[in-house]
Amino acid sequence: MILTLLRKPKSPQIPVIIGTVFFVFCMVTFPAEVFDASRAGVNAWWNIVFPALLPFFISSELLMGYGVVQFMGVLLEPIMRPLFNLPGAGAFVMAVGYTSGFPISASLTAGLRKANICSRSEAERLLCFTNNASPLFMLVAVGVGMFSSPRLGIIIALSHYSANFLIGLLLRFYKKREAGVSPVIWRQGNILGNAVSEMKKAYLANPRPFGKMLGDAITTSVTKLLLIGGFVIMFSIVIKISCITGIMSCLTKIIGLCCMPLGFSDSIISSIGWGFFEITLGAKAAAGSTAPLAQKAVAASIILGWSGVSVLAQVAAMISGTDLRMGLFALSRLFHSIIAGCTCYFLLRCRTVLAWLARPVSSPDPSSFPWLETLLWYSGIFLYTMGVLGLLALLVCLVRSVYSKY
Repeated sequence: MILTLLRKPKSPQIPVIIGTVFFVFCMVTFPAEVFDASRAGVNAWWNIVFPALLPFFISSELLMGYGVVQFMGVLLEPIMRPLFNLPGAGAFVMAVGYTSGFPISASLTAGLRKANICSRSEAERLLCFTNNASPLFMLVAVGVGMFSSPRLGIIIALSHYSANFLIGLLLRFYKKREAGVSPVIWRQGNILGNAVSEMKKAYLANPRPFGKMLGDAITTSVTKLLLIGGFVIMFSIVIKISCITGIMSCLTKIIGLCCMPLGFSDSIISSIGWGFFEITLGAKAAAGSTAPLAQKAVAASIILGWSGVSVLAQVAAMISGTDLRMGLFALSRLFHSIIAGCTCYFLLRCRTVLAWLARPVSSPDPSSFPWLETLLWYSGIFLYTMGVLGLLALLVCLVRSVYSKY
């Protein structure tokens, strides 16, 4: 079998086999380092990722099963179509993506695509601007824990969210006239009646008692979180091996050639190399560098915008059961990093912002967010998000009903 593969130099399996053999060889050669890296990955997944994403995954599965997402989608169609040229159900994905973190919006987008609520190009565009870093990670872990400045965390988060929102506005023109685009259902008849009808249709397509639906939601959610945990642990080991073998050093030199015209210091370029693989290590390296504060903040924004190869692999796993492609998403991550970095740079050039950052403020302790508190914190965010979406949907319905009378 190996000889057959070697006779085909263009076979895509050969690089995978070589990389796998090299990876296993390094694991055997450096067992202590690999064990420490895997343990760090497990701790990060269990203490941060699992409690942060579990309430969003379970609640989203329940809302999809009962047709609430379709209900809100019909009501919010008048907002999502003009802004992003997307079906109204994309508002739910967008709200969850902006308040949770990677890669739950990819899972929700895949669910919309499987339910045929949006076309392939619409799902790909939705995927591009709804994947964000966690607000708790940016405000507490990065702002307080890494930079010792909660207000700088706000600046980084603002740059991150505004850049992704701008990408969503620009992508509304991507394949605008594609055949098979989802229909605009809110224009016909009463919008509230259409919303209720869609909700009933979605539930009757797969009716289940609450106990069964809750069990399925928990099973699906935990399975996805285990998959994400595997990626976190694996890339933690990959980064460690890359550092030991010198691959990270070579990658840093390549990135340095690209970033040299920007005037970044060597330590910042090194942190961007780390962030190419994983955002936490990259952001931490940027915050701990000896560069000026503006460079460190801009580098952190670039790293958060790119999100790391680890997150790209997680997103690819979430959409693997659909016909969605990763090309546009990877390109949007590149533009997200550039726009976020530029936004952060210009914000830090503003005198008002600099004066605001210089004011003393009490900083919360990042270690004060244990597992259960993190779970409750994100559960509250989810409920708050659903409340805001519901009020927005009712407001749109009210405006539409008043407008239709005239």
